Amino acid sequence: MNLLLIIVVIVAVVLLITGGFVQSLQFLLWVGIVLAVIAVILFIFRAMTGKKNV
Repeated sequence: MNLLLIIVVIVAVVLLITGGFVQSLQFLLWVGIVLAVIAVILFIFRAMTGKKNV
């Protein structure tokens, strides 16, 4: 019975860590998408205005 309890605890901890990791990756994915959209908007705006920063 002790071995079964240890296995259940280990599986629960692994699933908890994996779930938190996936949640943080999903958040970072949305942040990356938002930053990419902002970069595209700024690129289009710069192309329309004709300003070139060197």
